[in-house]
Amino acid sequence: MEASKDTEEPPLPLALPSFQISEEFGFLLPDPLVGAGCASPSARHRRQTGKWRELPEPYGPWMDIAHELPQLITSHRLRSRVHQMPQLNTQHLRGREELHLAHLVLSFITMGYVWQEGEEGTVQVLPRNLAVPYWEVSQALGLPPILSHADFVLANWRRKDPNGPLEIENLDTIITLPGGESLRGFILVTLLVEKAAVPGIKAITQALGATLQGDEESLHRALEELAGAIEAMREALGRMHDYVDPEVFYSVIRIFLSGWKDNPAMARGLVYEGVSPQPMAFSGGSAAQSTVLHAFDELLGICHRHDSAAFLRRMREYMPPAHRAFVEAIGGSASPRRLVLRSGDARLRAAFNRCVSALAAFRSYHIAVVTKYIAAAAAKAKARRAEPGAAAGKAPSALEAKGTGGSHIFSFLKSIRDTTREGLISA
Repeated sequence: MEASKDTEEPPLPLALPSFQISEEFGFLLPDPLVGAGCASPSARHRRQTGKWRELPEPYGPWMDIAHELPQLITSHRLRSRVHQMPQLNTQHLRGREELHLAHLVLSFITMGYVWQEGEEGTVQVLPRNLAVPYWEVSQALGLPPILSHADFVLANWRRKDPNGPLEIENLDTIITLPGGESLRGFILVTLLVEKAAVPGIKAITQALGATLQGDEESLHRALEELAGAIEAMREALGRMHDYVDPEVFYSVIRIFLSGWKDNPAMARGLVYEGVSPQPMAFSGGSAAQSTVLHAFDELLGICHRHDSAAFLRRMREYMPPAHRAFVEAIGGSASPRRLVLRSGDARLRAAFNRCVSALAAFRSYHIAVVTKYIAAAAAKAKARRAEPGAAAGKAPSALEAKGTGGSHIFSFLKSIRDTTREGLISA
C-alpha cells in the first residue's frame, strides 16, 4: 500500500536514474529504437511526425539482414549473406539507444551465423566484417559480444500502438529468430516478468533509505511492496504456458540462445576475426543475467553456496555496467535484514519473511517451468531420435543437462532456491 502524500519518506541512498534504471520500466530499456523492418500500418505516420527512430542510414545492411533472419537461417543462406556484408565503421552510432539497437542486431546476426547449421555444423571463426563492429559496439556499451538478456529482452521490444498499454497484446519484438509465435511469446513474457518487478525495484531504494534512518514503519511498507512485486513476477511467468510451445522452445529456439563457453558443441570457443587470433568463450543467454533477482538477493541478504554464487557473479558480467553497479551498491548499503533482527518486531519480521518466501516460491516455479520446457522436452526429443528412421540431430542435445548459460541447470536452480529459503528469519 502506498504511503500518504503527507508521510515524510526517508532519503533514498540510491537514485535509480543514476544507474540507468527507469522509474516506469525498471531495467528495461525505455522505448527502444525500432529498426525500419518493423513497419506497422502507422509507420508512415510515425516517419512524418518524427516519432520513428532507427539506426542511421549507413547501417542499412545490418538492418536488412536482421529483419530477414528467420528466413535466411531456415533456408541456410545467412552465412553467405554475412560474407557479402560490408564492414561498417561504428563511428556514426550516437547515444545509448543507437548502440543498444546495433548490439541487438549484431547479436542476433551472430547467433544465427554460428548456429545456422545446428550444433553439428558450427563455425570456429566469426568473420571480420561482423566481428570487428560487434566488438566495438560491445566495448562502447560494456557488454560481451554475444546475445545476452540485455539484448534479447531488455532492448528488444516495442509497442504496436505507441500510446497503448504495456501488455502482451500490444507488444512485439524488434528482431527475431526461428521460432515464430513461441519465440515472440518467450521474449515478451520474460519482458512482462521484468515489468512486474518495477515496484520491487523502487521498494529497494525505499527499504535502504528506511534502514539507514532506522525507520521500521517505512521499512515495513517497502518490504510489503517488494513481496507483492515478487508475487506478481511469478504470476507473469505463468503466462509462459499460454504463449510458448515446449517442443518449439527446445528443438528450435534454445540453440540460438546457446553460447560458446561450457558448451560441448563449441568446446574451443569462437575466434572474433580482426579482434584476437585466440578463441574467446562467452556464456549464452540466461535468466541468471537478469539484474532483478540479483538485486533482491542482495537486499534480503541471501547467501548462495560457493559454486552457485560464483556462477551468478560471472553472470553479472553480462549485465549493463550501470545495472551491475546497482547490485553492488545494494550489497554495500545498510542491511535491512540486520535492522529486522535487531528490532525483534514480529510484524516487521513477517514482512521480511514474506519477501523471502515469495522469492523462494518464484524460484520453485521457475524450476517447474524449466522442467516442462527443457527436461520433459529433452526426453521427448531423445525418444524421437531413437525411433527408426528418425532424422539425426533434429533437436540439439549438447546442452540437455545444462542451461543456455552453461550451468548444470537443475542442481543450480535447486541450490539457489534452497539457500533462498535459508534466508527466513525465525522467531
